[in-house]
Amino acid sequence: MLVTKILQSKGTKGVLTIAPDVSIADAVSELAQRRIGALVVSADGSTADGILSERDVVRELARRGGEVLAGKVSTLMTRDVQTARPGDSAESVLERMTEGRFRHMPVMEDGTLVGLISLGDVVKARLSEVSMEKDALEAMVTGH
Repeated sequence: MLVTKILQSKGTKGVLTIAPDVSIADAVSELAQRRIGALVVSADGSTADGILSERDVVRELARRGGEVLAGKVSTLMTRDVQTARPGDSAESVLERMTEGRFRHMPVMEDGTLVGLISLGDVVKARLSEVSMEKDALEAMVTGH
């Protein structure tokens, strides 16, 4: 399965982004309100300048305490963002996420942000693919 199919299956258009100068407190509020694990950081809404995840915030809260909430998103975001292309396979994305130990990956096409996929999205897609393969093999073996 390709990343483009995963994005289509999500049924959401566009990508939620946050500006780098927004406070961590506001970013945390957005994460909690929308029940999501990460926000793409973008100054213009169409590029990925970074990504801010729950893990980034929790790690700094443990290290510095509540004062971290007054800081800006740009101070905590991961700047070296791994991205996917719509034509990438789910397997290759899953491998990169597993090796890099991250759960969210912006999808870029011709330098423009077109989506965001999570580890859960990719696992769901792979499980669906494996289930279809299993059904096809069973039908071949049983003749149905």
